Amino acid sequence: MEVALVYFAIIALAFFLLIVRPQRRRLAAHRAFVSSLDVGDEVVTTGGIFGTVRRLDDDRVDLEIAPGIVIVVARAAVAQSASPAIAPPEDRPPED
Repeated sequence: MEVALVYFAIIALAFFLLIVRPQRRRLAAHRAFVSSLDVGDEVVTTGGIFGTVRRLDDDRVDLEIAPGIVIVVARAAVAQSASPAIAPPEDRPPED
């Protein structure tokens, strides 16, 4: 009986370390990203819509998805930045 409790405790600890903790870190990083949004940022929504932030409210974001076309999405629906990361010159492949 005691051995079963030890195994259960080990499995619970492993579950916490491998599943719960990384998920909390991702959630905290997403919250920080969403709170740092600014007008003019290029973003991608969770639905895959690319747009430029035109206005911010507490829980809504106005995204310009084409010239003159603005949609309103939930602030939490903004998934990530759409700005491409630029590789340093030494890591870029040679251009032909």
